[in-house]
Amino acid sequence: MLNYFLKRLLGLLPTLLIVAVLVFLFVHMLPGDPARLAAGQDADEATIALVRQELGLDKPLPEQFVHFFSRMVQGDFGLSMRTRRPVSAEIGERFMPTLLLTISSMVWSVIFGMGIGIASAVYRNKWPDRLGMTLAVSGISFPAFALGMMLMQVFSVQLGWLPTVGADSWRHYILPSITLGAAVAAVMARFTRASFVEVVQEDFVRTARAKGLNERVVVLKHCLRNALIPVVTMMGLQFGFLLGGSIVVEAVFNWPGLGRLLVDAVTARDYPVIQTLVLLFSLEFILINLVVDVLYGFINPTIRYK
Repeated sequence: MLNYFLKRLLGLLPTLLIVAVLVFLFVHMLPGDPARLAAGQDADEATIALVRQELGLDKPLPEQFVHFFSRMVQGDFGLSMRTRRPVSAEIGERFMPTLLLTISSMVWSVIFGMGIGIASAVYRNKWPDRLGMTLAVSGISFPAFALGMMLMQVFSVQLGWLPTVGADSWRHYILPSITLGAAVAAVMARFTRASFVEVVQEDFVRTARAKGLNERVVVLKHCLRNALIPVVTMMGLQFGFLLGGSIVVEAVFNWPGLGRLLVDAVTARDYPVIQTLVLLFSLEFILINLVVDVLYGFINPTIRYK
């Protein structure tokens, strides 16, 4: 297990290097001149040239990449072209709201999604199954921005129970987490149902039932463990997507998260912020997949890592 873990960690380095090269080339292919945007619309060519020199954009692309990569290895991600603040400070201020929103969204979506999926599989082709899958399809089909605006209209404007914008207290997390986790819960429900239906048809489940075991024991002890591996894989992918930030939800609730920061950076052609955020999102996905692989061994001890 330890050797496998260390090998996967070492495998991060070439992956991050490839991502760094690709994102560097991508951001420099974006239309628009960040120096002109930073200098302002009324700036003359001399001022724009000075700003371009100050930002280091007057140097050849290979030299710019070497400068960016060498500083990144040392933990220095440079200054934001838009705010002239350290990129690490810009991201640090917005990381925790995004992380807490992601965790709260995942907790309720996993509980409800897996619960609906298990109930639908156990009572397949009966009314719990039809009701659960109807809710799942509705959750996938209903747009996030429409759900968010509807929740705000009902619980904030009409009833006045919950705040609309900001991230100052736990009450601010309720509506955004419901909006963000609705589609995830729907996907989890459908995925859990499909996985459980496949496991329920296995011979060992029929044998357990033939022995007279309680249905709850059969479902939770025998079916759940064998059906969890593909479900955990989907959970990891969904967690990575949510942690990357939902631009729509953050825009609706004016959430101070990483998604809004990325949109603002792309609009302003803020190269250091864009590059750092994309690298951060890539690292998150890689680490989450590594954690999921490790969880496989706890869910099913017969799995061996090489």
